[in-house]
Amino acid sequence: MAPVSFSLFARNFNLSTTPPLFTNQLNNPTDIFSVLLILGGDVVNRAIAQLAGPRVTPVAFSFGWVAYIMTALVTVIGEHRLMPLPDSPCHVINGKTGYVRTNRSWILGRMMRDYEVWMDLRIRRHVQDMLTRRWDKMREEAERHRPGSGKMIARPKRAGLCVSVYRAERAQIGRHAYDWLWYLGLVTAGVQLGIAAIPLGVEGDWSVMLVTGAGIGLSIATGSLRQWSREKWACRGETRKTVVLTRGNGSQHAIVIVGDGKGLDLEDLAAGPGEMEDTKLSRMTQAVVTVLAVLWTLLLILAAGSTMHTWFLLAVGAVGIAENILVAGSPRMPAAYGVHLAFQEVIGEAKVMDTLFAVEKAYPHVGRSMLDTFFPGKLRSKELARWEELGQLADAMEKSLKE
Repeated sequence: MAPVSFSLFARNFNLSTTPPLFTNQLNNPTDIFSVLLILGGDVVNRAIAQLAGPRVTPVAFSFGWVAYIMTALVTVIGEHRLMPLPDSPCHVINGKTGYVRTNRSWILGRMMRDYEVWMDLRIRRHVQDMLTRRWDKMREEAERHRPGSGKMIARPKRAGLCVSVYRAERAQIGRHAYDWLWYLGLVTAGVQLGIAAIPLGVEGDWSVMLVTGAGIGLSIATGSLRQWSREKWACRGETRKTVVLTRGNGSQHAIVIVGDGKGLDLEDLAAGPGEMEDTKLSRMTQAVVTVLAVLWTLLLILAAGSTMHTWFLLAVGAVGIAENILVAGSPRMPAAYGVHLAFQEVIGEAKVMDTLFAVEKAYPHVGRSMLDTFFPGKLRSKELARWEELGQLADAMEKSLKE
C-alpha cells in the first residue's frame, strides 16, 4: 500500500488571483446599493415626520426607504398610525386646571428640544442675568463663611426656573411656514436627477435614471399621504387655553403659551392623534401603504439587477441620505410646524418658588398650575399662606371678568 502523503499548499496556489476581485468590485460595486436600501429606516421616518404636512413633501430618495416602508406597514396595520412618537421628552400643563399630560406630539417634542435655538434673544439675556445674580449670591455666602473663598466659586451653569410667555398668533390647522429644509428636498431631487443623467448622456445607460426617478416619485408619494397631516395636527383651533411646556422638575425653562382665541389647542396636540375621531387611520390608507410597500420592493429588485454604473447609484443614495440626516436632525422654528407665536415677556428669579409666585401674580392660575410639577413635596407654612392669598386674588379677578 502506497504511503499517504499530504500537501500543505494547493497545487494552484496563486496570490495574484485576489486583487482583481477587489478591483472589479471597486470599479463596479454590484449589489451594494440594494443592500444599502434596507439600512437607515429610522432616519427616513424622522425626516418625513419633520417635513410632512403640505400637499408635496420633498423627502429625498435615499438608503433606508425599503426598511422604512416595511416598518411603516407593520405600524399602520398594528398601531393604526404613521407619525412616530416624539423623540424628546416634554410635559404639557393646562394653565388653569394644572392637569399634566405626557406629550405624544412630534411637533411639541421638537419645539421643546429646539427651544434654545428659537427662543427670543431677551430670554438669553435674562438667563445670563439670573446666572450672574446667583453667582454673586454664592460668592457672598462663601465670603461670610471663609473670607477670600468667594474667588474660588465657579460661575454656575444653571439658574432658577425661567418662564417665557408667548401669545399665539392666528394659525390654521395644517398650515405652516416653508423653511429652507423644505426647499432643500427639491434641490436634492434635482441634484440626484443630474447625477443619474450622466451615464444616460455619456453612454446611453438609462437604468440609473430609471431607478432614481422611480425612487424620487415613490419618496414624494409616501411622504405626501394625507394621513401624515391629520396625525401631525390632531387638534382643534382658535383655543383660549393657556398651556405650559416644560421638561419637568429640574429643567431650566418653562414656556407659557396663551391661546388668546387664535392658536392651536396644544393640549389636544399633546394627547396624540389616537384621541380624535377624524385622525384615525382608514382602511384606504392601509391599502395605499401596502401598495407602496410592494412598489418599493419591486424597486429594490430593480436596483439589484443594475450591474452598470453602480457608482452613480451610490452617489444618488449618498446625496439623499445626507439630506435625510440633515432634515431629521436640524432644528426648526415653531412657525415651520404651524405654531405661530409672539414673544411677550420673560419671568425668572433666583429661586424657583419666587418665579412661580411672580408668574401667578401676572397670569392668575398659571403659576399655581406648575406648582405640583416643580414642588411635588410639602410646602412651608409661609408658602402655603402666600399661595392661598394668590388663589383668592385669582378667583376674585376671574369673578369680576365674568360680571
